[in-house]
Amino acid sequence: MEKHSAIPQGYMTVGEIAKKMGITVRTMRHYDKAGLLSPSSESEGGYRLYSYKDMVKLNQILSMKYLGFSLDDIKNRLIALDTPEEVAHALSEHAAAIRKKMEMLLESLNAVEALKAEVVQMRTVDFKKYADIVVSLQMKNENYWAIKHLDNDLLDQLRSRYDQDKNGALAITETMERMEREGVRLQEEGVSPESEKGLVFAQAVWDMTLEFTDGDLKLISKLADMREKISFPDREREEKFMTAHNFMRAALEAYFIKLGHDPFE
Repeated sequence: MEKHSAIPQGYMTVGEIAKKMGITVRTMRHYDKAGLLSPSSESEGGYRLYSYKDMVKLNQILSMKYLGFSLDDIKNRLIALDTPEEVAHALSEHAAAIRKKMEMLLESLNAVEALKAEVVQMRTVDFKKYADIVVSLQMKNENYWAIKHLDNDLLDQLRSRYDQDKNGALAITETMERMEREGVRLQEEGVSPESEKGLVFAQAVWDMTLEFTDGDLKLISKLADMREKISFPDREREEKFMTAHNFMRAALEAYFIKLGHDPFE
């Protein structure tokens, strides 16, 4: 470390650089002690001096700290800034980290807004349902909004599934969404519910329903009632759901006729 009799041009004291970057002297000393950023020089009077290069490096550190990296992670990710190529590479890495953080923040914002909308529509304080909606949003279940329509028995079954086997719960959720998309596709293609394709689809829907409810006919009836009374967040979602639901219902009726047995009778 060089020593200067006075503070030369292009250098700053620890207090000056801290003020410019909006942090405290204590934070600067902490970064020095952690081996992240030490002063480039020192005056004969004992002032620790930082250069403009140090200021750019400090910006890297502060940005990565804001993005959630630990000090050890930051130390491993810091890039030398001795050439234009190294500076450009450091900025590219920085930009990529910011984009990733922005995506995560946008997901979080969308989840918060979605939960807020559900809370307003429910018109009651029910933290247990709020928690279920949060879990559903984390699972990226596009039907999270339907949770407010589930009664306690159906919710208990959902919670039980999730607690026992998270991957199993995810698989059922994904299957439900896939069945809905398939029902819409078959309806739009003009496939008859009584056709072989319709019956194969109905069997898949019934197997999925039995798996989710463990074959409990009381739960299956409640699930069917919920589908009849549900309200939707938007017209497009309602049309998609009803298209799939109507085809599912007609296909299941044909499937039970073929079996010669209606489980609800």
